[in-house]
Amino acid sequence: MSEQPSRALHHLDLWVGDLERAVDEWGWLLGELGWEIDLPGTSWCHPDGTYLFVEHSPDQHDAAYDRMRAGVNHLALCTDSRALLDRIRAESTAHGWHEMYADRYPHAGGEQHTALYVESSEGFEVEVVLMD
Repeated sequence: MSEQPSRALHHLDLWVGDLERAVDEWGWLLGELGWEIDLPGTSWCHPDGTYLFVEHSPDQHDAAYDRMRAGVNHLALCTDSRALLDRIRAESTAHGWHEMYADRYPHAGGEQHTALYVESSEGFEVEVVLMD
C-alpha cells in the first residue's frame, strides 16, 4: 500500500455566477499561493493534493451568493511568506479582489494572527493566513 500525502481537505467545489471572471480571480490568487492548474479553466491543485474546482452549473439558482447566510462564510488559505502576503495585498485589486479590514492589516484577526482578508467580485471571502 502506498503512503498518501497528509491533508485535511480533499477538495472544494465553488459554484459561481460568472465562470470566466471567477477563473481569472481564483486562478490568480491560487497561483500566487503555489497552486497549479489541474484542468484549465476549472480547477487548481495544491502541492498536498487538495484541489479547488469552479463551475457554473445549470442546477444553480439565480440568487446572488451571500456569505452571511447559513453555509460557508469564508475559505482560509495558507502562506509561509510575509513578503508574499504583502505582495498579494498590493496586487489583489488589479485581479478582481477587494481587501477587507484594510485599516487593521495584517492583524484584523487579532494581534497574534497575521492574515490578509479579501473578497472576490461575487462576494467569496478568502483569508490568507501567514503560517509561522
